[in-house]
Amino acid sequence: MGAGSRIVVAAVALAAAAAGTISAGAANAADPVTFTVEPSVNQLTVVDAPAGTALELVDGSDAVVGSGTTDANGALLWRDLTAGSYTVRTTTDPVTTSDPVTVDDFSDPAPDQSFYSGQTLQDGFGYLETRDGTTLSVNVSLPGNNNNGSFPTVVEYSGYDPSNPANTTMAQLYNTLGFAYVGVNIRGTGCSGGSFLNFEPIQSLDGYDAIETIAAQPWAKFHQVGMVGISYPGISQLYVARTQPPSLDAISPLSVIDDTYRGTLYPGGILNTGFAVPWAKERATQAAPYGQAWTKQRADAGDTVCAANQLLRLQNPDPLALIEDNAFYSPQMYDRISPTTFVDDIDVPVFLAGAWQDEQTGGHFPAMLDQFSSSPHLYATMSNGAHIESLGLGVFRRYAEFLDLYVGRRVPNGAAASLVAPILANSLTGVSGLTLPKGMDWSGMTYDEALATYEARKPVRILFEEGAADGEPSGAPLPRFARGFDSWPVAEAQATRWFLRPDGSLRARPSSVAPGRTTPRSYRADPGALPETTYTGSGSGIWQAHPDYDWQQIPAGKGLGWITPPLKRTVVPIGSGSVDLWVSTPAGDTDLEVTLSEVRPNGREVYVQSGWLRASHRALDPSSTPLDPVPTHLEADAAPLPSGEPTRVRVELFPFAHPFRAGSRIRITVDAPGDARPTWAFDTISHGERVAVSTDAEHRSRIVLPVVPGVQVPKQAPPCRSLRSQPCRWYEG
Repeated sequence: MGAGSRIVVAAVALAAAAAGTISAGAANAADPVTFTVEPSVNQLTVVDAPAGTALELVDGSDAVVGSGTTDANGALLWRDLTAGSYTVRTTTDPVTTSDPVTVDDFSDPAPDQSFYSGQTLQDGFGYLETRDGTTLSVNVSLPGNNNNGSFPTVVEYSGYDPSNPANTTMAQLYNTLGFAYVGVNIRGTGCSGGSFLNFEPIQSLDGYDAIETIAAQPWAKFHQVGMVGISYPGISQLYVARTQPPSLDAISPLSVIDDTYRGTLYPGGILNTGFAVPWAKERATQAAPYGQAWTKQRADAGDTVCAANQLLRLQNPDPLALIEDNAFYSPQMYDRISPTTFVDDIDVPVFLAGAWQDEQTGGHFPAMLDQFSSSPHLYATMSNGAHIESLGLGVFRRYAEFLDLYVGRRVPNGAAASLVAPILANSLTGVSGLTLPKGMDWSGMTYDEALATYEARKPVRILFEEGAADGEPSGAPLPRFARGFDSWPVAEAQATRWFLRPDGSLRARPSSVAPGRTTPRSYRADPGALPETTYTGSGSGIWQAHPDYDWQQIPAGKGLGWITPPLKRTVVPIGSGSVDLWVSTPAGDTDLEVTLSEVRPNGREVYVQSGWLRASHRALDPSSTPLDPVPTHLEADAAPLPSGEPTRVRVELFPFAHPFRAGSRIRITVDAPGDARPTWAFDTISHGERVAVSTDAEHRSRIVLPVVPGVQVPKQAPPCRSLRSQPCRWYEG
């Protein structure tokens, strides 16, 4: 995330065979055709062929398993191949057939260590080689006097421009913290070779090879490295660490995704056109030949490797077509690109942080925290706030300490972190005059003592009321208070229910009104009744202290709301929640958006969290709990709503933590998607259909929240406008 201005989330990567672009200049069928075959891991590439050459891929049993036409650069790539022997042949006379080549499998052993130690990387720009011969562009930045000596080393790996020599922000940050920094571009991006498809498996193996090559360098202390990065390079760490590189010490993924489909791309089964689709489109644009301007500048200046590495870019699949073709959850497609399915393979210490209201990746990531079963230590910090909150002042000290202890293998000093953290916070949020809060005094400790002290802390840390720290500027990236817990989900959380009543109230007990004695409340599902998003400014502007939100009340008749009486005692939910509704519509299907908010005694309403569901996707996975409905999103499970018949649907409230103080009221609203998130918009099927919500004694619609007892909070609520990424408005009952 260069200069703190990169956007990210979790984007879409699906397995698909990539057909080349047909060129008008086809080869003459009468001439023998020459070409080069390059086998890889579950892939095979043809290069150096005439443009427009029709080719067939033949497996070891002489069966044709693929076909295509070389692109304008004379290249053709087949993805998703079973490991084994293959040949390639032309389809016109005279037939030219290649020698057999062997395609490897993702699970095959890595190359011998000599493959990595035989490569040399020096300070500055260069290339490393992966197991299939692809070269990845890298930029090495050593701290201080780098002529001699070795340094603890961190690696940033993404499809942005971490290897761009002119992108120095992260290099300067980690150099100041005392680490050598290496930025590596994923294959098919920057000056790296190969073809690009978001998060495809071979990128994980490339990451393994990058880690081992970098760790083998004489300047890499201990011949071990750690990984760093926020957003895209944060997510990429999870894919690399699953391959268990022996020279990887630790990872520190910040602002990540857990489930590509459920968490960011299709929340509730509804396509996220506000962030996920534009992000995928931008990745495709930047992965095109010379899609990043700095690469053309290098090639024009004589970098022949960078120029040659652009030649497979015409084999990049169209991500938008893949998105549209996979509107339901396909385990074959999505399981391998959803971190929640493989983070149990990560066997190194992990420092993870993010925000509930993340306007990009979405804040669903805590749902995977209990899956890190092989990691010896998982430290998770979560707060309200924006995409860059994981680099905020409430997180940074523990983050720097983690890197010192697990990558640097040294007692934390804290001086460098105290210097750079306020500068970073100011550049991201525009808030000046900040200082890094004081932390542990490590002086006099041995390394073992310091490590034991760090590991004795509660591994799960919740930062509350970010932006409202006492004595700090309003909207500063600092929490008002923090609490620690032993696990996630928080073991003490109690599933607490409030039932929706016919009169619009939320009560601890369900309605006693018999069906037929009351008319269900209803609304018109009108996505155009409100703006698509609650924020329309610049991507970095939303990280400022007081963004200009446009969070409006739902117009009469376009949605429904239920609200509790003033609370008699403070309630602190921490975790995911469920909104269980009995809905009906003559349309057969509808898209639901639910929003949780706090209404204060002074009439101010504060945004807390939202959830979404396409009603036809209501079938639940057996892993669902009262607090955590998990729709399967399988096409085979999709079913229309019975016309006019109340049907139970369960909408997941994304994870959150928020104190509802005594005297405040808990509110839930239901409407068509599109007016709750700053940058998320939806390709909704709602078009004005009438939607009824039944709340009688037989149809017990309810909300279920994970209330944690005994959490002490400051007595007075902070000014609502100070809370980061939690818009505030006047309540209209």
